[in-house]
Amino acid sequence: MSAQTLRGLVDELRWRGLIATMSDGLDMRLASGGSIRAYNGFDPSFRSLHVGNLVPIFGLMRLQRYGGQPVALVGGATGLIGDPSGRSAERSLLDRAAVAANVHAIREQLARYLDFSPGPTQALLVDNLEWLGEVRLLEFLRDVGKHFPIPYMLEKESVQLRLARGLSFTEFSYMLLQAADFLHLFRSYGVELQLGGADQWGNITAGLELIRRTEGIRRGAGADLAHGLVYPLLLSPSGAKFGKSEQGDSIWLDPALTSPYRFYQYWLDTDDRDVGIYLRWFTLFDRARIDELEAELATAPEQRTAQHALARDITERTHGRGAAERVTRVSRILFGGDPAEADEATLAELAREIPTAPWPDGSEPDAIEVLLTSGAARSRGDARRLVEQGGLQVNGRPVGDPAATFGRDDLLAGRYLLVRRGKREYRLLVRRPGDG
Repeated sequence: MSAQTLRGLVDELRWRGLIATMSDGLDMRLASGGSIRAYNGFDPSFRSLHVGNLVPIFGLMRLQRYGGQPVALVGGATGLIGDPSGRSAERSLLDRAAVAANVHAIREQLARYLDFSPGPTQALLVDNLEWLGEVRLLEFLRDVGKHFPIPYMLEKESVQLRLARGLSFTEFSYMLLQAADFLHLFRSYGVELQLGGADQWGNITAGLELIRRTEGIRRGAGADLAHGLVYPLLLSPSGAKFGKSEQGDSIWLDPALTSPYRFYQYWLDTDDRDVGIYLRWFTLFDRARIDELEAELATAPEQRTAQHALARDITERTHGRGAAERVTRVSRILFGGDPAEADEATLAELAREIPTAPWPDGSEPDAIEVLLTSGAARSRGDARRLVEQGGLQVNGRPVGDPAATFGRDDLLAGRYLLVRRGKREYRLLVRRPGDG
């Protein structure tokens, strides 16, 4: 490992706009040669990570690509009490069984991004329940608590933001637990660097202080035994915290919670103002490729080439190439492609994303019945007006005659009829085996 390679990590994070703050001496440590172990914590309060977690995940990925060794800490212990950082209210507490199940699921998700195979940059995954779960209160107060004056803790921004609204002692103690994590990882795994979002800076510096007060004094060393680096907080164009859909719900990495198509569409809908940032933060594209995509966006924004590249790349990384190919085809069908070119797998994927209804009784329903059965029209009068005004497409083709009928020969892949009302409202009629 050359010093230049490690130094290149900070250079890359800088040009990608991914450094909010870092501790003094980190540049010098990376330039000194040798590898480095760095960790980021992940909250197991739910059974899936969400797209907001991709910022630290990609941070660990880039560390690994530059020869560092990433350590993913899943907070099985701290997840039992919650972290007040960035929150206006205390979260609900989970029992150990629920947290353990969430930890297992998150492990599986992290393996899609980090390389856990043996080698000098092998990613490690640890659970702080292993060392915090059996800590005795008096030992913790003696070994950790005595190093933190109350005024020091009260000065932290994460605490200040919650004092007026109410902060329990349980959450107030989170800072000490995270500091204890950093000290344990420093001693047991040789971890020198903690990464996180900007709202974690107070907790990270608490860990640096604990390491300085314990290991620094014991070793007779200075203050630079360990380091911290945090990323800027990312907000949506509306000012909301990144990772929410237009409906306000989270975009999860688990395909059972957010389908691959909906995941893909979330990225495809990225505002032109943000796509350059997202390309830097959520892909491994190099600077030349991103410059190229931004130039195409500037000259032909209606083609959304940058958004398509972003959505395809992150969907493939998260859900695999097969899923990315299917949802890309689905998106093309709904936004300008020819439905007749879709295969059975693509149409089945589409059926999971838009409202469906069974094929109506009778072998050849007319346009009015198609609209009523699919739920695209409320009444026969509504359906007739829609057809006569040019608002109906079936299988991508306009239908202007209310008496037009559709039979087996019209079904896509022998089973599906794609109905579009207006510009964006889609429905599917699905014929089951044995239907007329």
